[in-house]
Amino acid sequence: MILKREPGEGRMHKLSLASGVLPEFGAVDVVEAGRAAGYDAVGLWVEPSEWTAQTTRETRAALNGTGLPVLDVEVIWIKPDSALDDHRKVIDVGAELGAANVLCVSSDPDHGATADKLAALCRHAEGSGMRVALEFGIFTEVKDLRQALAILDRVGHPLRAVLIDPIHVDRSGTSIDQIAAIDRALLPYAQICDARGERPEPADFDAVITDAIDLREQCGEGVLPLAAMVAALPENIPLSIELRSAALREAFAHPALRARAVLDATRSWLDGLT
Repeated sequence: MILKREPGEGRMHKLSLASGVLPEFGAVDVVEAGRAAGYDAVGLWVEPSEWTAQTTRETRAALNGTGLPVLDVEVIWIKPDSALDDHRKVIDVGAELGAANVLCVSSDPDHGATADKLAALCRHAEGSGMRVALEFGIFTEVKDLRQALAILDRVGHPLRAVLIDPIHVDRSGTSIDQIAAIDRALLPYAQICDARGERPEPADFDAVITDAIDLREQCGEGVLPLAAMVAALPENIPLSIELRSAALREAFAHPALRARAVLDATRSWLDGLT
């Protein structure tokens, strides 16, 4: 099923279908939904314990058939006891699929250890040139942009990057001015979504996670200062539509229809900025 609209029509930002829009579907389904809906790229979830050589072959065939590039693979979740081999596998799969970025978060309270692991991952990614993007948020031990940038300063590798997600910007108290001051070289892409005004209590981990994976809003339907956030980012930066929403999952069971509903709303909002 092709829900026809030309990719890139009426805007400057390339838009990618984040895996979180379709969390119950596999990589091939995400690729096919991205093509049917008219995205410029896709993001893929790579679970090291479940991803096989066959998964890679099938996903690569789907990508070749659609012509879509992979903007990012996720997630490398750094923990005090996490194995670098599992993290390296996510990068290796991403490299085989031509991914431009790998998304990382950290639940290690030792920021020095996080920096060391990120540096090792950057070195592992050198062959592919994949950017290793650290996402901050109150659900992790890298709570805000200030902490993320301090860790990346310690990493010091040219492949390091920081990932901006509007809901985590808002919930962490990160300011628009802080985003505007980020070194442009650290911003290969960003995420986009909206969110409701009611913020979870930071100490309530379950509420924070529910807010992030079930309660996001379509662009323009929430209260976040999205226009200012986008204006603070590099011009024409690729945007991954990270719209995790229980309401959308319930309303659109078919992956292509859900992907298209999200894309149309985001395009409409972006078109309204000009």
